[in-house]
Amino acid sequence: MKKSSFLAAAALAGAAAMVLAGCSSSSNDGGTDTSTGDAGAEGRACVILPDSASSNRWEDFDRKYLESGLTDAGFEVDIQNAQGDTSKYSTIADQQLTKGCGVMLLVDYQGAAEGVAKKAKAEGIPVIAYDRPFTGADYYVSFDNNQVGQLEGQTVVDGLKAAGKDPATAIVIYMGGDPTDGNAKMFHDGAVEVMEAAGIKPAAEPAGVWDQAKSATNFEQALTATGGKVDGVWSANDANAAGVISILQKNNLTGVAVSGQDAQVGALQYILLGWQTATVYKPVKDEATAAVDTAVSLLKGDKPSADAKLDDGTPYIQVTPILVGPDKVKDVVAAGDASYDDVCTADVKAACDQYGVTK
Repeated sequence: MKKSSFLAAAALAGAAAMVLAGCSSSSNDGGTDTSTGDAGAEGRACVILPDSASSNRWEDFDRKYLESGLTDAGFEVDIQNAQGDTSKYSTIADQQLTKGCGVMLLVDYQGAAEGVAKKAKAEGIPVIAYDRPFTGADYYVSFDNNQVGQLEGQTVVDGLKAAGKDPATAIVIYMGGDPTDGNAKMFHDGAVEVMEAAGIKPAAEPAGVWDQAKSATNFEQALTATGGKVDGVWSANDANAAGVISILQKNNLTGVAVSGQDAQVGALQYILLGWQTATVYKPVKDEATAAVDTAVSLLKGDKPSADAKLDDGTPYIQVTPILVGPDKVKDVVAAGDASYDDVCTADVKAACDQYGVTK
């Protein structure tokens, strides 16, 4: 949803040039099946992305990094997007399994990956949970999600202190993520650990969602319950934060500490303009590289190494997130995960100049 000119959909970094041997074909579902020659099913990586609505990252970044990494390693790749449909997710998986997979790399969508994992495991195919955990995966590759939450919580604490507000008496509203996403609890627990250590108690905590419009509605209702007063908002991601900020702007509420994650273009603009305190930047290329390394090890019959384990014992390969305030926006642009032209529009250019954001 567009809540302001800062949230206009924007094309981010241009797709990197990729040298692909063999042939490729695209389906109406945005799928790509890239062959490197005569590799059999044991040399084929099957990937399912969740949607395009929750974040632009899946199509703009994850797809190209996963595809280039796996094809460059000499393996055939089939990447499909379920487009927010659990039935389509299952259908895609059945088609991929029929053709044959040496490994499956799945981003869960509302539990759909669990059924796919069972089918894959029954055929002896290893399964990687990518970005989101789910039951039945052999490996989980993601950012350190507890640390993501901790950075978000610290964002709120630091923002309150910078505004001269005591965290122990501040009015803070918690805006978490969709509980069907296994990461949402890790974000929440990490954030709460830091915030409550500083004395923060939630003044309101609506049901968690990954939806900008619903977050705006939920936050507006929470704001009404607090008498129109708020000092800080723990927002689990940038889309939720955008919904929150639309209501803050509507009510002319400034100086509110607001967290987020994903380093979306709109969030980077809000950070430069002072509406959002910081975002947790998760360089997709780093996560995709870790997933490619894990998949390649499995395709070669090797055992990947893991940094940690989930509570259920699943090996957890962690990637380090980065906190980005206004002085670090330039680093996201320099890395190519947001373009100068998209971030530094006419209404934001002065702030870009102030914080050293350049082409």
